[in-house]
Amino acid sequence: MKLLIRTLNLGCCLFILIVCLIGSPRISHANEQQAIFAGGCFWCMEHDFEQLSGVVSVESGYTGGSLLNPTYKNHKGHQEAVLVSFNPLVVSYQKLLKNYWKNVDPLDGDGQFCDRGDSYRPVIFTANETQREDAIVSLKEAANELNLPISSLKVEITDVNKFWLAEEYHQDYSARNAFKYNFYRYSCGRDNRLNEIWGGSNRGLAKDNL
Repeated sequence: MKLLIRTLNLGCCLFILIVCLIGSPRISHANEQQAIFAGGCFWCMEHDFEQLSGVVSVESGYTGGSLLNPTYKNHKGHQEAVLVSFNPLVVSYQKLLKNYWKNVDPLDGDGQFCDRGDSYRPVIFTANETQREDAIVSLKEAANELNLPISSLKVEITDVNKFWLAEEYHQDYSARNAFKYNFYRYSCGRDNRLNEIWGGSNRGLAKDNL
């Protein structure tokens, strides 16, 4: 009888373990895809993508250059960028692109907002031909929405390069350092400029409609 009870208990434990594994969020990681965007300060890009449903994680880093092991003090040739891991069953790459455009100044190819120079210029890094095609379509749609020729938009679309993670203190900066982050974002004039380009209510739709 005791042996039967032990066997039943073991069976129940195995059943519960299998159910937990099947329902575990980690299983969904097999469906994850990644996208890389540069749009000025990576603190802001990270914050703007973390708000979206279907985004699993956003990590700040450097990419686009040839320098090995870039750091915040020395990442010459690289752009500050974010690596977005997302569940395509919840949010599509096309919708990530829509959110990207509404959070950059596409008319400025020499930096973004108060941050100037090559490190801060806007770039969409594509991992394959499908992403590249989607990025080009999004470029045309942005130009059409702004009623401007495509040549007026200074966002570069290029193949992805090795992505180097930034230092730990840069990760989740807006959450860890809310006061400093909000002060920086406000003083940099980021939202005022974005609202000027895209319109405040229109920018909101970029997230609400994802």
